[in-house]
Amino acid sequence: MKFQLKNILAVMAIAVTLFSCSNDDDTEMITGNGNLKLEFDNVYKSANFAFNTNYTNSNAEVVAVSKAMYIVSNIVLTKEDGTTFTVPKSQSYFIVDEATPATLVLNLSNIPAGNYTKVTYGIGVDKTQWEAGATGQGDFLATAQTAGMMWSWSAGYKFVAFEGSFTAPTVTTAKEFKVHTGQTGTDYNYAEVTLGFPEKALVRTTITPQVHIMADLSQVIDGTNKINFSESATVMGGAKLALVTANISSMFTIDHVHND
Repeated sequence: MKFQLKNILAVMAIAVTLFSCSNDDDTEMITGNGNLKLEFDNVYKSANFAFNTNYTNSNAEVVAVSKAMYIVSNIVLTKEDGTTFTVPKSQSYFIVDEATPATLVLNLSNIPAGNYTKVTYGIGVDKTQWEAGATGQGDFLATAQTAGMMWSWSAGYKFVAFEGSFTAPTVTTAKEFKVHTGQTGTDYNYAEVTLGFPEKALVRTTITPQVHIMADLSQVIDGTNKINFSESATVMGGAKLALVTANISSMFTIDHVHND
């Protein structure tokens, strides 16, 4: 009986120890700040994107893109408990340029450690920021001017610059096209995107997650709204620009999250 009792007590002690360890894992203390990266991977429908490559749209127009740029701004990260962290405005304006690989990964620093499940960001510069005037833009104004992402200060920023050439059944000689979004008249055309993560982004002092975002550039002109360059090869205003802006809101998806 004494031997059996000792065995029982030993098993109980092991069980208590295992429960204690499991409990410690569930209540991991997450403190400090870390970093997070947003990687933008441009594609065209199901194909890897490449400049000056022919892609056929659903309206039978064949496009070859020579410029693909867009402004990403106002980044907000949401934790699994529903609380949010807003990247400071002074650090929250970026130009993603397919021609410049270094711009395709946005490095966000001083992010409170935690388990993040969602990101929200804008495409363009919000109206409140633009209304702050030239002196309120910080370094981003010069950055946008150098990149060619402004019409002029009075006309404002180009939110998206999508250019190239096309042919169509009725246009057999290649013709240039331009799509620029931004403020036109009373329409501001700023788009907001919210994406849930397929797995948690574990921001720690020792872990920098990288969120892999797919940007389907075909959606700019061949999304829910179809833009026919045969009718007009320049889209910088009017009713079609609102259609492009609506398309842009749905051109992004998240492929995966690296927690390395």
